[in-house]
Amino acid sequence: MAKTELAVAELIWNMIARKTGNVGKVDCFPQKPAFPFGEGFPGREEAEQPLERAIPETQGISSARIAAFLKDLALHESIDIHQIMLVRNGKVICECGFAPYPAGMWHASYSMCKSITGMAIGMLIAEGKLKLGDKVIDVFHTRKNLFNIFRLKDVTVENLLDMTSCVSFNETGIVSGNDWVRGYLESGLAGVPGRDFEYNSMNTYMLSAMITEITGESLMEYLRPRLWEPMGIRRIFWETCPKGITKGGWGLFICPEDAAKLGMLYLQNGIWKGEQLVPEEWVRTSSTLHMETPSEMSSYGYGYQMWMGGREGSFNYNGMLGQDVLAYRDLNMVVVTNAGSKELFQNCVLLGIVKKYFEGDYNPPSRLPDDLRSQIMLQHVIEEMEGRRTGLPVIEKGGWEKRKVVYIRSTLRQNRIHYLDGKTYEMEEKHVGLMPLMMQVFHNNFTDGIGKIGFTAAGNRLFIHLFEGEEEISLEIGFVKAAAANVSFHGDIYRLGVKGEFSTDEDGRMVLKIDFAFLEEACRRKVKLYFDGDTLEAHWDETPGKEVIMEGLDSLTDIGGKMGFLLNTIKESGGIDVFHILVERTVQPVCTGRLIDPNAEVEKEKGTETEMQEARDAVQDTLQNTAQDAVQDTPQKAVHKFVGDAAQKIVQNIVGGAVQKTVQNIVEDIVQNTEDTEQNTVENTTEENTQVSSLTAAQNALADNTHNKEGEHVSGWKSC
Repeated sequence: MAKTELAVAELIWNMIARKTGNVGKVDCFPQKPAFPFGEGFPGREEAEQPLERAIPETQGISSARIAAFLKDLALHESIDIHQIMLVRNGKVICECGFAPYPAGMWHASYSMCKSITGMAIGMLIAEGKLKLGDKVIDVFHTRKNLFNIFRLKDVTVENLLDMTSCVSFNETGIVSGNDWVRGYLESGLAGVPGRDFEYNSMNTYMLSAMITEITGESLMEYLRPRLWEPMGIRRIFWETCPKGITKGGWGLFICPEDAAKLGMLYLQNGIWKGEQLVPEEWVRTSSTLHMETPSEMSSYGYGYQMWMGGREGSFNYNGMLGQDVLAYRDLNMVVVTNAGSKELFQNCVLLGIVKKYFEGDYNPPSRLPDDLRSQIMLQHVIEEMEGRRTGLPVIEKGGWEKRKVVYIRSTLRQNRIHYLDGKTYEMEEKHVGLMPLMMQVFHNNFTDGIGKIGFTAAGNRLFIHLFEGEEEISLEIGFVKAAAANVSFHGDIYRLGVKGEFSTDEDGRMVLKIDFAFLEEACRRKVKLYFDGDTLEAHWDETPGKEVIMEGLDSLTDIGGKMGFLLNTIKESGGIDVFHILVERTVQPVCTGRLIDPNAEVEKEKGTETEMQEARDAVQDTLQNTAQDAVQDTPQKAVHKFVGDAAQKIVQNIVGGAVQKTVQNIVEDIVQNTEDTEQNTVENTTEENTQVSSLTAAQNALADNTHNKEGEHVSGWKSC
């Protein structure tokens, strides 16, 4: 079984087995910053080169058509549209954030950023530092060995660009270890390089690694003076691998307006404000068809790190789940989308709607007559989508046509908020985290598990407190609209929009539904909390969820038309259906919690403090007695008596699992210290001073351990 397959299987089973913490084989380190709103947000600083805004009709596009387009996107619940921007003739004619996602904030691009990595390769080739025909193994000449020279001898830079490398080290490799370049170079082939199209994000990662290998700079550093600064792209972040190499094929967070600029750059043949940033020849070559693709991915084929479009001469920077930059040469128009859809490639519902309005036989004029009524209607639609118009029907579920008026029953809600105020529930299953599973894997940031869920109220505002590992995440739950806040997950900062709704189930239980929208990502975390007396039942889910995750896992169980390692393993223990059920329960877990009695907690704290004082007294008595005996007794007897008496008195005087466990730790530390002391004492039995100093060291060790454990108690006991 290959190393990568083993790592994937181990990760899957760890998650199914409900393990928490870093369950992968890749080092976790924080790197993502909070989105830099800045004082002028949502306004744009001059250095960011904001695009000019224009009324749609002045650019030949009907406001009514755009309004219908936005409503059509909102109609389909499966799309979960987040942001839209339309640019024609270099002017923004529409920008919209679909609540709770604000317009203008950066968003994870997934594979959309592959096209940007392709731009950088074009620059490097123009600088004479790389050629399309260069062998990958030659670029990484310091890593050559007999195995990879033979395996990768035919794989070229062009094969990486057009996804025909056929190297078997694919996206699953990101969980196999820290050195992805090594994993790629030591892999075999799954087809014929240059002939077979095999979409593989690690091809793009290797292009990024080439830039670092050749220039000594990361891809981000390389592009800063060549692309980011000349285009005023400042609010941007790109993740790196554990070795510090920009991921290249994913991991980029970019604002819709900056993404639109990159689409415009290619429509302008690589020129920005009179400066040739990307070679014109490279623009033409990379946006030309090079490979036919499977129909389930695209009907138009693939160029160099970008997809071909439906209109003549059009091309797309495409990322999974709805992250797109669609560029139409004949319309001089760019469409930018961000979403959380349930589909991975171009042939999807979202792009089908874009085609419906802007492809086919659609040929708008250069200008249309003013249409004030349509312009006002479009503005109202945008305000409704963004949640800025109150008292109007809102989209709760099922899209635009099924929107409904939500009447705020303030008294009932207020009663429920006050009912929850001050309540905290201890969760019996502690493996679920707030971050969606898909994000945990993509960002190598795994949960420590939610141990407690609590609530506090401030007037009519309700706050939820999630005690995840050693951290407490406190978030306001918005009821009219989502409440936004930044949250740290092991140092990575993500912005969440939290919205809740009270209801009652068929058994009369109060239900609190909460939608945690990760505003910079495609993913949402959802939970339904059922309250029944002193019991809390939490039903967790995420979107995109089960369907997308199962699609990815199914691909691991059927390799090349043959049942793969994972499927065979599962079949031996109950069948693939059992595996699917286990995965579903992992993606949609149900956890139970019990109400914590605050009075009992206070008494427990008092009891624990009493136990600790008794422990301190017992230790002090033992120290005094054994210190006196040590002067008269032999060294070995003194040491054994010291340890035995201390352990016996402490355990006898202390009750309670947590404290007893702590004392056991103390005793173990004493044993270790005294074993060393005994050895030293035996070697110096004739020296009375050595006896006393050795026992004094043991005494100090015990005192130090007692002090440390006491300090740990003050900061909060850990469950044992």
